[in-house]
Amino acid sequence: MIDLTPLKAALNGKAIAVVGLGASGLPVIAACKAAGITCIAWDDSETARKAAAAAGATIADITADNINDVALVCLAPGIPLSHPAPHRIVALARQHGVSLTGDIELFHRARPQALTIGITGTNGKSTTTALIGHILQEAGKATAVGGNIGTAVLSLPILPDDGVYVLELSSYQLDLCQTFAPTIAVFINISADHLDRHGDMGGYVAAKEKIFNGKGAAIIGVDDPESAAVFNRQRKNGARTLTAVSVQQPVTKGVCVNNDGLLCDDTEIITDLKDCSALQGQHNWQNAALAYAACRKVGVSRETIIKALKSFGGLAHRQYIAATLNGVRYINDSKATNDDAAATALRAFKPIYWIAGGKSKGSGYAACEKELSRVRHAFLIGAAEEEMAEWLDKNNIPYTRCGNLQDATRSAHEMAQRERRKDAVVLLSPACASFDQFKSFEHRGDIFVETVKTLVNTPTPTNGITKGPPR
Repeated sequence: MIDLTPLKAALNGKAIAVVGLGASGLPVIAACKAAGITCIAWDDSETARKAAAAAGATIADITADNINDVALVCLAPGIPLSHPAPHRIVALARQHGVSLTGDIELFHRARPQALTIGITGTNGKSTTTALIGHILQEAGKATAVGGNIGTAVLSLPILPDDGVYVLELSSYQLDLCQTFAPTIAVFINISADHLDRHGDMGGYVAAKEKIFNGKGAAIIGVDDPESAAVFNRQRKNGARTLTAVSVQQPVTKGVCVNNDGLLCDDTEIITDLKDCSALQGQHNWQNAALAYAACRKVGVSRETIIKALKSFGGLAHRQYIAATLNGVRYINDSKATNDDAAATALRAFKPIYWIAGGKSKGSGYAACEKELSRVRHAFLIGAAEEEMAEWLDKNNIPYTRCGNLQDATRSAHEMAQRERRKDAVVLLSPACASFDQFKSFEHRGDIFVETVKTLVNTPTPTNGITKGPPR
């Protein structure tokens, strides 16, 4: 657990209010208790309030009556700051001049000299974060991996001075940072996402760019227009030393991957990424190149990085091979909750028996549309089923309306096994959020994997209504 004792003096005897008592809120309470800091906690859920009380917090709603007893408000990342409207406690804190922050910022204030690698981007954050952590661990460095990837930052252990904190950072988390400045900032890519939270693309990009606060190194993927613009802005800013990363073109004084999968440091070939079984596809080549650049910045040798890239086993729910039967691979990419993420998966495979659908994000499927020639048949689920069926009709792609994930997986399995096409995959890459039928994208992916494990041993008849010509 991170020691928050260095924060006590600045609090002037006042409390920290923790609002939102989920994955990040409860560790804040535990760290405050350990440091002797008074903690007032609130959540609309009675169950969450009981858990916070058991952890040692004073349970009280934050109102005008007690806001002046609070030095700062630590918000859960999902609580709205501005869009569609500020949460009532956010508005109250601003009215009374009380600072709003998050657990990442508290970590930085408590350990400002810690060696940190921060990773953000629209897609690929978790894989890049896990890969950097894997490389550093293989190099024998004291390493802790957390943030948006799973373990809350304040639950991480206290590392020695040369240890490295590897933190996945969402735009929601960065929005709550004022002084946090990672030693090495990794910016993967950016495309439209979470616009309901940030108002528009400008607000979303601005939140992401907070990862470049302060000085240090910046490693930036430059293959999409918005990220290229971010690189140029940071170059003009001059606060950080920059490394460009590309999988589309050579870069001067940077890292790139050519069309054959060769990882190059400037112009020198380092390794062939096609030998890395868990890092297939151009998007994973980008993740590998970013991880290579970050780990070189902390002194890991090329040889160690190459070995670690080849031994990396991949990350659950992110193009993870759940099973293989008769040459057909069953791939869990449940984390692909938006159009761009699903298009990235479609681009990596052919032919595809595609399981898609869920809760639509309302931005359409333009990126996926460019990759539909790879889809042999689609199997639709969830609230977006009707919307996706109309879209596939317009693009003359055959599909089966399945309703739920289990039936879709069974139908895709039967067709793929009947046809036995070379390099075929059954791909769960929904292009939609999971919250219509599942607790989370992890829950959705787990159900897919459980169903696949049953099917590879016991084939199940097709269910659903098939639409479209055979292909």
